[in-house]
Amino acid sequence: MNKLLENSKGERVMFLGNEAIIRGALESGVQFVSTYPGTPASEIGNNFFALQKELKDDPKFLFEFSTNEKTAMEAAIGANFSGLKTLVAMKNFGLNVALEPLLPLAYTGTRAPMVIFVADDPGCHSSAQSEENTRPFSVLGHLPMLEPSDAQECKDFTIEAFAISEKFGTPVIVRITTRTAHQRALVALGELAPDRKINLKGEFVKDKRKYVTMMPRLHGMKKEMLAREEKLAQYFEKSKLNRVEGVVKGKNQPLGIITSGIAYLHAQEAMEELGVGLPVLKLGMFHPLPERKIREFIKGLKKVLVLEEMEPYLEKRVQRLAKDANCKLEIRGVDLRTQIGEMKPEIAAEMIAKFTGKKYTLPKFAPKFELPARPPQLCPGCPYWLVFAAVKKAVDASKVIFGGDIGCYMIGALPPHELYDYMFCMGSSIGIAHGIKKAAADQKVIAFIGDATFFHSGIEGLLNAVYNGSNPLIIIMNNDITAMTGHQPHPDSVGAVHPIPIENMVLACGVKPENMKIIDQGQSEEFIAAVREFVDKPEVSVIIARRPCKFVEKKE
Repeated sequence: MNKLLENSKGERVMFLGNEAIIRGALESGVQFVSTYPGTPASEIGNNFFALQKELKDDPKFLFEFSTNEKTAMEAAIGANFSGLKTLVAMKNFGLNVALEPLLPLAYTGTRAPMVIFVADDPGCHSSAQSEENTRPFSVLGHLPMLEPSDAQECKDFTIEAFAISEKFGTPVIVRITTRTAHQRALVALGELAPDRKINLKGEFVKDKRKYVTMMPRLHGMKKEMLAREEKLAQYFEKSKLNRVEGVVKGKNQPLGIITSGIAYLHAQEAMEELGVGLPVLKLGMFHPLPERKIREFIKGLKKVLVLEEMEPYLEKRVQRLAKDANCKLEIRGVDLRTQIGEMKPEIAAEMIAKFTGKKYTLPKFAPKFELPARPPQLCPGCPYWLVFAAVKKAVDASKVIFGGDIGCYMIGALPPHELYDYMFCMGSSIGIAHGIKKAAADQKVIAFIGDATFFHSGIEGLLNAVYNGSNPLIIIMNNDITAMTGHQPHPDSVGAVHPIPIENMVLACGVKPENMKIIDQGQSEEFIAAVREFVDKPEVSVIIARRPCKFVEKKE
């Protein structure tokens, strides 16, 4: 039996942070889960997918890999409005995609408990677009956001998030970062929902006053949302998710630390290493902040260190509160660190050392011998090697603009390929190629996009290019799986419930049959000839490079 299904209350099991999130959802009796795979959140979907297979004869929840994060959010909203307890999971960039349905949901509120799990990636260990920090979205959406620090809190905070959602009728965001998602620690189990006998049949009850976001009702919804937010703020003031460790000794206490998330663990480790003991206000949520608790903490201090990753959002809010709580308070934080990259233990130690006047030298991790540079590589036998080689043979790379997208083939930007001239976000290779062709019609453009990414957000780019009359060559890398994030299925994968062939979607978008070819890129001469022919066509053309991922081949 999967360890996530063990029902031994009090037993301690080794979990990843992401696995602990799942366990918390199961203990809360989650009924519907939707996600789009994206690291560092991928384990959420992977494990629910595996559990779904294990429980196929006695299902305990409904699960789907949605086509993108927007559809995952919409599916979760629909299930929630039908009375099911829901979890929707994604990485930070996925929240951008899901924002359009999420913001109206903040107005309507929820019918059943609903948790939105978001994993940020400081340092871009698994991301290419940016070091996006999702914390401000909770303020934008007037939505509560919890921030667990370790695997145990991942489970406990998920349970608390479902409880808060049920109490206040609002979706609750649980935000973690890569180090929290992928740390492994012992987690104390609670009880699974009673016998896992959960009703998976919902019913949508019509209520236009609640679910239809239009004027004149809209202003009333906003008023109700703001009232919920105020009640949440009052609730969070008393929440055990926020706690003070150590003692603030009144006016004679000079120093203190305010922190949250993974930075809290780094602070504990750093203080132990430095031999200092400072009072710490550990915050379990980013929004709404327990402002009264923060004021109480800082009013007796001379200096406070705000320890957080990337942009100083928490620090700025502490600065605002200090104006009336302790106007002479010296606030340190971002001045002692960079806003680039994740918070590491040695960075926290250096900050606390400077803050307390302790001596500390950053450890040097220099190897005893020079290691050769090892940039990421495509797997041996990956079909994308053949695509890049054929395209370079087919055209003069100096006279063609190449657009990259998000997936394994991102590596085409690195040696030895060094192919891409631009690369932004999921599905953007086609949309940007269209814009280039409209602005610079004489330049040749080839856009690369993977099969899963095409279904995620490439279809609308292709539709727009056809509709608005540009003519890039689009190469769809069809390897039959969502390879980069762990081999999850997509609508054209082997074994999909209702397979939707990519070529059908391409033709449905208006690409002419004579402007589309399906080629195994192993047929090198045919592939090269097709690239040379299609790159000069006066209309949008598409080559579907079809050969399965080597790992899919092995499974078959």
